[in-house]
Amino acid sequence: MKSNQNLSEQETELELVKASDITPKSVEWLRYPYIPFGKVTLLQGDPGDGKSQLMLALSAHASKGKAFPFADEEPHEPMTVIYQTTEDDADDTVVPRFIASDGDRDKLLFIREDEKSLTFDDNRIRSATEKSGARLLILDPLSSYIGDGCSLNAANEMRSKFNHLIAVAKDTGCAVVVIAHMNKMKETSPLYRTSGSIDIAGVARSILAITRTPNKENPNERVMVQVKSNLAPTGSAILFEVVEKGIRFIDEIEMTAEQAFTSVAPKIGRPSAECEAATAFISDLMKAGKLPATACEKFLQDKGFKKSTVKKAKKNAGVVSVKEGMIWYWTLPTADQNDQCNADTADIDFKTAV
Repeated sequence: MKSNQNLSEQETELELVKASDITPKSVEWLRYPYIPFGKVTLLQGDPGDGKSQLMLALSAHASKGKAFPFADEEPHEPMTVIYQTTEDDADDTVVPRFIASDGDRDKLLFIREDEKSLTFDDNRIRSATEKSGARLLILDPLSSYIGDGCSLNAANEMRSKFNHLIAVAKDTGCAVVVIAHMNKMKETSPLYRTSGSIDIAGVARSILAITRTPNKENPNERVMVQVKSNLAPTGSAILFEVVEKGIRFIDEIEMTAEQAFTSVAPKIGRPSAECEAATAFISDLMKAGKLPATACEKFLQDKGFKKSTVKKAKKNAGVVSVKEGMIWYWTLPTADQNDQCNADTADIDFKTAV
């Protein structure tokens, strides 16, 4: 055994790569900071909580090139989506929900599984992604696509399966979303409610989770929270409602995953004191005229305001975003919006702007 091991080591040639030979690149996003392109995202929740409906609604937005709810970034080009599920039929559930969300049916594809079921390491996944140019691949649920011969609790087996999926995402630039049911350990952190080995949570670059809210007046109300984020700051919670025709997005709120899963009621309705304070800051900022969006956002975040609060305050202050060249600016809407930005704008001292 030892001689065979030495032979194997001798046959593997050592290769060293210098960091200077690697070209750094930025992470691209389907929806920042929740779903990155070229990576695997995990969306989990209890049965019946709206995981599939949410992903179909987002798929519909992607297929039409619409901006995602509460998103700052520009809309993407219309993109192809591959949706695989063993829990719902395409003809009476998946496609009708997709249509109800105003999706482009020509952009929604399915890989036939009549003769052979798909698994993470099935070459048809790579072939379909490459052939169609799909930018979003959804596998629903995890337990169906990991493969019958793989135990979710065996880290080495699970990692091997996931590595194929990770490679497809990386090589094609496709955003891969795996939908999973949560385990019954409701007294623990949402991070540890992923079914199977903790390594499943480890391989995902982003973990999203959906749960019901304690709003007794609306039992269909849900909240999506980000449990884990390896590539960006943790995103705000998204409040939505599961309705007959799919999903109705309600608000972006400040709530942690832990709060969501301990039945803390979401704070919506009247603007908070924090939002009112941020609105006042923004109104004062705008007295200086048109300002670079990134500088405004950094200034407000340095003041301690959260991203979702800044978004609401910006809207309350009547501020709009305009793009000039490659740069976004904040400004108040006027009849003179087409004026060129003053050369001194980018260098303004934000400490004296309020």
